[in-house]
Amino acid sequence: MGEGDTPYVKRGTQKDYKRLYYSDHMAARRVPVQIQSGYGWIEMGSAMAKNISAGPNGGKNQLLPYNPTTFPADIDPGRAYLVTNTGSADNFVYVTMDDSYKFKVGDDLIINDNTTAAENLGVITAIDRTTERQRAKITATTNIGGTAFTTARRGHVLVEAGAANNFSDCVGILEKSVQTGVGEHAQGAGATLILGNAILYDGMLTNLDSTAKTKIGATTWGQFVNIP
Repeated sequence: MGEGDTPYVKRGTQKDYKRLYYSDHMAARRVPVQIQSGYGWIEMGSAMAKNISAGPNGGKNQLLPYNPTTFPADIDPGRAYLVTNTGSADNFVYVTMDDSYKFKVGDDLIINDNTTAAENLGVITAIDRTTERQRAKITATTNIGGTAFTTARRGHVLVEAGAANNFSDCVGILEKSVQTGVGEHAQGAGATLILGNAILYDGMLTNLDSTAKTKIGATTWGQFVNIP
């Protein structure tokens, strides 16, 4: 059964709770972190990045899901997909209302798709959630550099969380699953980040692509990933 006043059966996939660590978890180097609000349920073993927006406001230094370099990614909660194509010189984008809560005024806004190189649109100056009910408008300081980003090319925006690799750099692995919330009531979450001295099961890791592995010095040994 699920929610609702009419009886029905909701069928879904079975959740397989496996161990994250092969090595002794007590030996791992870990730090407490705060995850930015609005990204919903983030699974244990997810690759994470850090908000490096330049301004003092927004969610600077909070963590958010790492954005893989591939299209499509296995799971990509860090992205807010466009609901409307951009203009070739716009400094604003439209996303779903819920996705708009992944961003804060003061965050640096990155735009990308599977054809055009990612661009930094500068600091978010406004997030309009009142003019229209079906979508939100996010405005930043810098115009798009001459080529429109489109929904057909999986166009999306994300918070700046790296200097390269589509402006997203992996900084570690999430040790436990957390709920950061969705939409206007999202509050973020406290969590623990694995930095190193750990051998993890590869099958439990989400979005840890080759670029992310290189960034944190990880190597794959069969079904294991070693983070020194």
